[in-house]
Amino acid sequence: MTTHDKTARETAPPAAPTRTILAAGRLTAWRGVDLITAAMLAVAFGVVFWGFDTFVYPLVGAVTVGFPPAGELSLGVWLIPAVVGGLVIRRPGAALFTELVAANVELLLGNGWGVAVLLSGLLQGLGVEMVLALVRWRRFGAATAVLGGVASAILEIVGYEWWSYTADYSPTWRLVYLACGVVSGALIAGLGGSALVRALARSGALNAFPAGQEVRESRATR
Repeated sequence: MTTHDKTARETAPPAAPTRTILAAGRLTAWRGVDLITAAMLAVAFGVVFWGFDTFVYPLVGAVTVGFPPAGELSLGVWLIPAVVGGLVIRRPGAALFTELVAANVELLLGNGWGVAVLLSGLLQGLGVEMVLALVRWRRFGAATAVLGGVASAILEIVGYEWWSYTADYSPTWRLVYLACGVVSGALIAGLGGSALVRALARSGALNAFPAGQEVRESRATR
């Protein structure tokens, strides 16, 4: 092997995992590290929510004032905790727990929607939980993350936002609003959340979790 080949091999990104690793032990038996990590992720996302609410969302409203349904393209930001929590912990309730705790942190820090963020957190978390239940907590790739983001967006919009934020919209605008939310859920929450989990796993931050083990195995096979 030449020096160039060795260097290229050392700097190449990790290969795709050869297998999906499931949560250790009984699926419903949360470990202490699961609970602590999910809580830490949730708190971090709650702070991000506050920052987004305070500094970014007003700009979104200003940019989309001519066509308000387009503002829902930002929805995916609020769905990421559920996707990331589900992909990292890989146990029933992880997506819902992470999203709800993040919503509580957002509420405590202050936001423009008040306690309504708790209902949103419930619906958003349940959307991802539904998809993970559908795959029986056995698939955690990008496709599952995208489906989770989409389901989360649909449940949030159809179950709540259609009847609150868009009550005066025409049927066409409501459908466009839903489409924008679905796209955002798929791209920002789904692909973005999946990419974030992979980045955390490559950094070593998830060594205690299946995602970290998958990265170690993929590196070992290079």
